[in-house]
Parts: sequence; structure tokens; C-alpha cells
Amino acid sequence: MAWLVVPGILLCMVGAGLGTSDLEDVLPPAPHNCPNKCICAADVLSCAGHGLEDVPVLPATAAELDLSHNALKRLHPGWLAPFSRLRALHLGYNRLDVLGHGVFTNASGLRTLDLSSNMLRILRSHDLDGLGGLERLLLFNNRLVHLDLDAFQGLRTLSHLYLGYNELASFSFHHLHGLGTTHLRTLDLSSNWLGHVSVSGLAALPAFLKNGLYLHNNPLPCDCRLYHLLQRWHRRGLSALRDFAREYTCLAFEVSASRVRFFEHSRVFRNCSATAARGVELPEQQLDAQVGQSLRLFCNASGPAARVAWVSPRNELLVPPGSQDGSIAVLADGSLAVRRVQEQHAGIFVCLATGPRLHHNQTLEFNVSVHKPRPEPEAFNTGFTTLLGCIVGLVLVLVYLFAPPCRGCCHCCRRACRNRCWPRAPSPLQELSAQSSVLSTTPPDAPSRKASVHKHVVFLEPAKKGLNGRVQLAVAEDFDLCNPVGLQLKAGSESASSTGSEGLVMT
Repeated sequence: MAWLVVPGILLCMVGAGLGTSDLEDVLPPAPHNCPNKCICAADVLSCAGHGLEDVPVLPATAAELDLSHNALKRLHPGWLAPFSRLRALHLGYNRLDVLGHGVFTNASGLRTLDLSSNMLRILRSHDLDGLGGLERLLLFNNRLVHLDLDAFQGLRTLSHLYLGYNELASFSFHHLHGLGTTHLRTLDLSSNWLGHVSVSGLAALPAFLKNGLYLHNNPLPCDCRLYHLLQRWHRRGLSALRDFAREYTCLAFEVSASRVRFFEHSRVFRNCSATAARGVELPEQQLDAQVGQSLRLFCNASGPAARVAWVSPRNELLVPPGSQDGSIAVLADGSLAVRRVQEQHAGIFVCLATGPRLHHNQTLEFNVSVHKPRPEPEAFNTGFTTLLGCIVGLVLVLVYLFAPPCRGCCHCCRRACRNRCWPRAPSPLQELSAQSSVLSTTPPDAPSRKASVHKHVVFLEPAKKGLNGRVQLAVAEDFDLCNPVGLQLKAGSESASSTGSEGLVMT
């Protein structure tokens, strides 16, 4: 045990001679030590707002690093190599004026990069190399005046690009400076110096990118083709135009002071004919499908396409073999097949065709409307009801034609008719007095006359002044409807003098 005591005594003597400060210089820093004035919260490291001019030594365990609001001027190549877990990097509000080659090497896992509010003026071809997995790139509020044609080459998964509040005078919409339109959903070019834009390039963009293309607050030209294109987007309700409609302006006389609003001063475009807008943008194809049916869409580009991809109404990228839920299949010829259409398939399907023989990336849009099938009427019940009605009607006709009448019923009907006095509603005919005369050619008790001679002759005369000369008949109160032969008419005292003027009635 004595041999263990000697090294211990020597170690104590060395510690006493060097002191505590000397031990700190000799011993390496702990790998998880948080830098001075920084905040380390789990995998989030924040060193913002400390006026740093250079990046300090940072722990490699950070997944989100915030170095904003400092005074950083340069970033050294390979400085992100130790950060294998890094997913978000915030470098906004610094003094970066150039990036340089290899700055973002070994940062393929980075998803969000914030370079806003710096002093960048030019973006070179290789400044963003190594960011193959980047999804959001913030470059707004810089001093960018130039972008290389392939400045964004390699950012295949980029979905949101913010270039607003810069000094860009042009932008290539045909190939988007190396960007792919497969994943891109937001392209912010607002508040720049864009004085000329390619209308054909704008029209060729896919529908989901048109919805997220921000061009407001730029000195756009008051061009008829551009006006009709933006008007069509505005009528379609694209969010980029709907939300900032008042900030879309153009130069009426190529003078900065002659800015007018696109959608409020239509008299500037009074001389623009609708024929100028024809053929600028291919209309989307309207398709109708019912729930449960199959659907097939063909991506017919103007030339052979080396690669075809689809985007569903839910913004899902569709490549062979198809969607994640298996309801949509992408076939070998590039067409899209839906075996059983559901309500979730309603919306715009976009076909993206790329190839060396195509002038530029082409997009085709298919607006699919899904309808529920109407319930078919039950043919069996309707036919059975019709047949039953025909049979019942036929039986009633046969009974009416061939069945003998009931004698007891006829006798009862006659007897009831003879004994019953049918009620009659009072009418103006009964209320007015009719003056009639009953004359007989022979006395009724003469035996020598024939029965046929015993007829009553009734003369009717116009009633009183309120009837305009029309004849009115007063029926006796004891008149029997069952025995109309015994009709007796009563005459007034004044009827004898008007028999010749009104006519003769025999009963």
C-alpha cells in the first residue's frame, strides 16, 4: 500500500504549486459546457444580442443555434462540421456581406437557415453548397442586387424562399435560378425593384406556386398581358393576390411617381383587349368524377419528359409507386391512376414534367370535382304499384259493365227519393216574385176531352225593375223533386196583360 501513497503526495504538491487557475488552463473544457453569456436549454443554444464578432467555441450537441443580433462579418469554411444534430441556424441581424465557398459544408441536416437583415449583395453559385436538406431559406431585408443563374442549385427540397425587401431588378421565372418546383410552395419577391417580369414564365408556374408567389410593392410595368394574367389570378382567389391586392402597383408612364394600383385603376388598361391574354396561360382541365369510380390522368407535355411527378390537392408529392395511403398510383408511363375516387381527391392535381428536350419545366393542371352518386329509384316498388293500380281499375270496369244491379238497392233508392225532401239553398230566384198565369183550354172536369189535352200553359213576364226584363220563375213551396210532373205554377194578378210579349211555356 505504500506505493500508492507516493503518487498521491506528488499529485497534491503539483496541485498546490500550479494553483486553481493553472489547472483550468491545463484541463480541457468539458464538452457540454455552455459558453459565457449564452443560454443553453436542452438542445437549443442561444448567443443572440451579445455583439459577437466571431463565433465562439460551442457545444456540438445543439439542434438549434441562434447567433442573431450580433456583429458577425465572416463565416469560416467548415465551421458547422461539429454540429451533426443542427436543424435550425439563425444568423439574422448581423454584418455579413458575403458568404463564400464551403461555409455550409457538412450541414446537410439543416432545415431552416435565417440570413435575413444582413448586408449581402451578391449570391454566388456555390455559396449555398452543402444544404441539400434545406426547407426554409430567409434572405429578406438584405441588399441583394444579383443572383447567379444557379445560385440555388442543389436545394431540391426547398419549400419556402424569402427574397423580399432587397434590390433585385430581375428574376428568372423559367428555371428559378436552379430551384426545383417540385417542393417549392412560397416564393417571396415583394418590395424589390422588379421592373420587368416574364409573363410566359409566370404563366408556366404550377398552381401551388402561383398561390404563394408574392410580387407586390414592385415597379411592375403596366403591361396588358401581365394585367390580364394577374386579373385572372385575382378572380381565382389566389392568396398572394387576395391578401396584398392593394399593394400590387405598376408604372403607367415609366416614372416612379406614376404608380397606379393594378386592381383599382382599370381605366389605365382600358385599351387592353382580351385577345392579348389568350394563350398566355393554359386553362386547367375540368374533370368530374363520382365517389367510387376510377380516374386516370395523363401528363401530356409538349415533348418527351425525362421525369414526371405529380402534386396532389393536399400538396403531397406523388412519385412512383404513388401516395402514402395507397389510394393514388403513379404508373410507369407517368400517368396518375385513382382506383376508387373519394372526397379527399377533390381539388387540383398538378403534373410536373422535366426533360432536356423541353423548353422549360412544364406543368399541367387538372381540377377534379368529386360528386356523390345520386340514389337510384327502386324500380321494383314502382312497377308493382303501377301493376296493382291497373288490376284494380280493370276489376272496377268489369264490375260496372257485367255485374247486375241490386234490386233491393234500386227499390230503396226509389223509396228514399219519393219520401225525401231535398234541401235547396235559397237563391235570388226564390226571393223575387214571378208573375205567371195558368190557363187551361177546357175545364179539367170535361169528360169528352183527351188526357193529352190537359196541359197547363204558363205565361211568364219580366220581374220588377231590378231584373232588366229577364223572366223569373217562382216555384211553389210544396214542389216535389221526385214528382216533377205535378209542377204547379202560381200566377200574379198582373200576368194576363203580358202573355203575348214573353212567350209560352207548357208543362
